[in-house]
Amino acid sequence: MSDVLYRADPYLREVSAHVVAHTPEGGVVLDAALFYPTGGGQPGDSGWIDWAGGRLPVATTIKGEAGTSILLLAEPLPLPPVGEPVTLHLDWARRHLHMRVHTALHLLSVVIPLPVTGGQIGAGKGRLDFDMPEAPSDVAAIEAALNDLIARDLAVTDDWISDAELAANPGLVKTMSVKPPVGQGQVRLVRIGAGADQVDLQPCGGTHVARTAEIGRVSLGKIEKKGKINRRVSLTLDD
Repeated sequence: MSDVLYRADPYLREVSAHVVAHTPEGGVVLDAALFYPTGGGQPGDSGWIDWAGGRLPVATTIKGEAGTSILLLAEPLPLPPVGEPVTLHLDWARRHLHMRVHTALHLLSVVIPLPVTGGQIGAGKGRLDFDMPEAPSDVAAIEAALNDLIARDLAVTDDWISDAELAANPGLVKTMSVKPPVGQGQVRLVRIGAGADQVDLQPCGGTHVARTAEIGRVSLGKIEKKGKINRRVSLTLDD
């Protein structure tokens, strides 16, 4: 299993590694997973690989077997051989936008306490779909409440619980369409705030900022109807 660096330290931007495998599609597997693989509505990371034979642009990252990440190249180029030392460089600007948006969406699910039916994270914008039969009358009030939470500069931390503990606490799961991965013995929880200041706790495998103030101010767009009871709430980072 690769060393899951994107989870242990989402601020890490560069790492030395070795090639452990190639995939039939021309992907590369390393022994250190710095890049987040596509999942949970969050896009896979991009960047580049430096090695003795040159530089390889990485277009995206997907999940492989046994916790590995597969790096998919932006163009067909000769791959470093298995065992070759390489240096992996993350497109930090893009990742950081994903982290800010992802954390903001957690807080959006706090100010709109309804079941989540879907979501998507982008570089500077994102959205959640809610089981929301009626649209709220005051979107500005929701936006203000969201920015108030962000401005509280709450710590964002993680913890782990067992599959059995999650099963005994189904209220932790806010998403209706995507269930947290179980079967590996433990599930990661992302916590925003601590003690009396805790505002959110839910299973999540994505990358997040360390404190909510790092998100910056956000704006909400028009709430769109997406089906009989589903409504989409979009947000964008103001800078």
